[in-house]
Amino acid sequence: MVDVAGIFKAYDVRGVVPDQFDESVARATGAAFVEVLDVLGGPGAVVIGYDMRPSSPGLAAAFAEGVASTGADVIDIGLASTDQLYFASGRLDLPGAMFTASHNPAQYNGIKMCRAGAAPVGSDSGLRDIADLVAKALTEGPATGSAAGHITHKDLLTAYADHLHHLVDLSGIRPLTVVVDAGNGMGGHTVPAVFAEGPVTIVPMYFELDGSFPNHEANPLDPKNLVDLQAKVRETGADLGLAFDGDADRCFVVDEKGDPISPSAITGAVAVRELAKHPGSAVIHNLITSKAVPELITEHGGTPVRARVGHSYIKQKMAETDAVFGGEHSAHYYFRDFWRADTGMLAALHVLAALGEQDKPAGELFAEYERYVASGEINNKVADAAATVAAIEDTYSGVEGVTVDHLDGLTVSAGQWWFNVRASNTEPLLRLNVEAADRPEMERVRDEVLALITGA
Repeated sequence: MVDVAGIFKAYDVRGVVPDQFDESVARATGAAFVEVLDVLGGPGAVVIGYDMRPSSPGLAAAFAEGVASTGADVIDIGLASTDQLYFASGRLDLPGAMFTASHNPAQYNGIKMCRAGAAPVGSDSGLRDIADLVAKALTEGPATGSAAGHITHKDLLTAYADHLHHLVDLSGIRPLTVVVDAGNGMGGHTVPAVFAEGPVTIVPMYFELDGSFPNHEANPLDPKNLVDLQAKVRETGADLGLAFDGDADRCFVVDEKGDPISPSAITGAVAVRELAKHPGSAVIHNLITSKAVPELITEHGGTPVRARVGHSYIKQKMAETDAVFGGEHSAHYYFRDFWRADTGMLAALHVLAALGEQDKPAGELFAEYERYVASGEINNKVADAAATVAAIEDTYSGVEGVTVDHLDGLTVSAGQWWFNVRASNTEPLLRLNVEAADRPEMERVRDEVLALITGA
């Protein structure tokens, strides 16, 4: 029997295929999705997309069968990036399901689900109820509907590209040469459509769709997966390098020297651009992004809003505040003009526009948005995460000039530095992020906290 609770995470479904996640689970999830989201009482249809993993077409077809078994219709957009699925959900005003395991290794697959208009489905907004119905169906057998829905196919790739061009027009920028590493993921499907014409010359790397990831994992957050891109940028003398993850909803950037540009710097730069178009707006940043981000937002007339890590929290805050933009340290970027959904491609267009509208090289331009030194995320296995966090809090509480908050894990702040430590939702890990005004201070705080975590 499949461990349903084990594969239904806080925001999606994810497991090893077929040991943990198979077509029977996908079929039951399709039927449960219709019931929990009241699709039959609302739009009457669900839009489905899938990535290049070998198991994705079969899982998507099984989910579609589950949806249709209830009497609801299915619109199948075929191969898609996750943000292309969000576009379809927003444009068609339908709930959606995307079959992908994002940046995870080849043996995994999963489902990212959303309500109509790309609104999130999280553990507290339907996902737990769907999991309960799936577990029941796998134990007792699926319910049978009185009529089967229709499954139709619709190609929305060109419409997706046109929508992005409407939001960021690159036609007037200077010519740029950009290396793009698609990691054999869905960027190889969307990038050619988005950059079919215009002043940007693309140097493609690993555009062949291959869910076995023969060149490297499609996880640009791991520095080893940027090595090929960095070398190609230097070799070709390109202006910039872009790396997309497996489902192409996240975009990582390297400058003309191949040096990574932090997602916080990208968040700051895009926030400044969006605030120029929408003065005085709110901008969301999660609590792991650089201290520079809220400073930049304030300096450019916006209102910074701090949020927990995770797309459902970001999207909720965006809805509450009517924020124009949101950014995370993990290179997820959210846009009000994109149904508050995350899209790495739209962020990439903003980066190219910012670069191409002036003459500075990328490294010099984006250095203006880097004010502090960050450790990056450091993961440590611990026996008791709660006890470890409590011990860290005891160490810093009451220290003069130090503040503590619990918005997401434990954040400890002083004048020139801050750190956050959070327990993983799925593994026995503590995640540590540290930032300070300079490297020696960052390393001092980092090592001090790591000693508390490891018990050294």
